[in-house]
Amino acid sequence: MRKKVDIKKIKSNNNNPRTIHKDKFDKLVKSLKEFPEMLEKRPLVVDENMMVLGGNMRLKALKEAGVTQIPIDVAEGWTEKQKQEFIIKDNVGFGEWDWEIIANEWDTKELNEWGLDVWVDTELDGFFNNEETNENFININLKFNKDDGTLVKQELQKINKKLEDALWKLLKL
Repeated sequence: MRKKVDIKKIKSNNNNPRTIHKDKFDKLVKSLKEFPEMLEKRPLVVDENMMVLGGNMRLKALKEAGVTQIPIDVAEGWTEKQKQEFIIKDNVGFGEWDWEIIANEWDTKELNEWGLDVWVDTELDGFFNNEETNENFININLKFNKDDGTLVKQELQKINKKLEDALWKLLKL
């Protein structure tokens, strides 16, 4: 049964095994602010006790965005097993992206803003940025969120202080 309720009535599901990194969460908040109509087509799914079964991250993002009324779909009469199954199946991506179509038909900057991890020509604190314009060098830019990028840099520096040498050593393994 679909209806609209006060967001305060909805309970987060602490047993939901999904997490979200801060950069993705920020994009989700922004997305919900910019395109709230999407919620009408994809409401949160809750059980009879108003516990979230589908949309735990969206609930958190909606609260952050200051939304007070949200559409929900109540799953009535489901067993605990069915609720658990739904939580997992709702978050499983069975399909695969056709990267050729993505590359040729879509704006990668928009896709990235919408939360799809795609290649974007950005640098992480000059990571692999060689200022030389010598044709014997190429620049490789990798995109990580700030936390992951820091971890990658630290792990590479454990192998070799010079990041390029550390990566080269890993590639040879």
